Amino acid sequence: MSQVLNPVTHNYPFAFAGKRPIMDPKERFYRQFQFEVQDIQNHISKLGSISVVGGERKDATDSILMRISKLSLDVADASDFIPAYDQRTHSALNEEVARLAPAKPRFQFKRAPRTAAATPADSTPAAPDNRLLRGVPDKPVAKPEETADAATEAEASDAVGTLPVIGAGTAVGTRNYNAEIGSTGGRSDSIRKPSFSSAREIAISGHTGLHIILPLSASRATAYGSLTDLHNCVVDMSVPTSSTARGGGGAAFQSLMLRDIEHSLVVAGHVSGAVHITGLQNCVLVVAARQVRIHECDGVDVYLQCGSRPIIEDCRHMRFAPLPQSYANDGNSEATNHWDQVDDFKWLRSDASPNWSVLPEAERLPDTVWTGAVTGGPGLSTADVLRAVGIAKK
Repeated sequence: MSQVLNPVTHNYPFAFAGKRPIMDPKERFYRQFQFEVQDIQNHISKLGSISVVGGERKDATDSILMRISKLSLDVADASDFIPAYDQRTHSALNEEVARLAPAKPRFQFKRAPRTAAATPADSTPAAPDNRLLRGVPDKPVAKPEETADAATEAEASDAVGTLPVIGAGTAVGTRNYNAEIGSTGGRSDSIRKPSFSSAREIAISGHTGLHIILPLSASRATAYGSLTDLHNCVVDMSVPTSSTARGGGGAAFQSLMLRDIEHSLVVAGHVSGAVHITGLQNCVLVVAARQVRIHECDGVDVYLQCGSRPIIEDCRHMRFAPLPQSYANDGNSEATNHWDQVDDFKWLRSDASPNWSVLPEAERLPDTVWTGAVTGGPGLSTADVLRAVGIAKK
């Protein structure tokens, strides 16, 4: 039976029963590859302006290398049908990162033997050079044990419930936060609040029925983020990515990828660069970003702050609304928001695309839901939160 398009809302009266449109694998890979390459190149172009003091450039470089490594696997898998030019582009990315990365020291000075002629000044440790600390308030330098205590305290304050440590005894930086999120610790429906304090990026994957809230400590790992393969979940990343977060403010994601998420609420937070969204079905998404591209999604309500025109491809039943005030940063209210200026790259006709519409004000979630149910509470299960935002568990 054919459906009649509502000319006002651009919606169909009920959802299609068939499968969502599938893009040709070659075309899909090409589009995603080009999008990822452009975003990586943007971050590479900024490497030269990042200070090497305190390991900042090294952290940024490591994040880029991780993304190139992932792209390398994709290129290898698709080498039979991708153009040679794209393979050369990947090699050029590696060369550019190597050029801008901080050089490794080729040697170390050995301690000179102490002589009898040494003066008392020779044995006096040099004072720290405050020129390296421009703009930083004068304060005592923390001792190693104090730094460790602070990190431990941060992790303890971030924990909600007891999560077992997977791979205990491993080196710092190898902690498997994603595995810890999936462990119940004796509580099957408690809110998970992983600190990501020793991670370089945030990667959450392969979970069902969980309520995950990232604490402020996760702002250390927001160089890159990815959420994949989630079902009936609630994920809130607003606190560590907001400049107005409690405790002094967080740090926006440089880029973010969302893929294969169903029947879930994702409060993605703030992204200074691009968000790449693929394969979401029956979801509610909240995000503030410079650029948003959405592929192969069906039945998603997007609450959006976007600095450019959002792009959709091969999507259906998409509805857009402005970012809720409760998730706005200080600068969001003044910035231009293109949330309702969506470009459908698969709808080339002059009339309005039937694949998206503006979410009517009467159907938008009120602030009481964002500040209440979404943040969790005593007796609230993940299913309760999903029902509060209009997502039926399937």
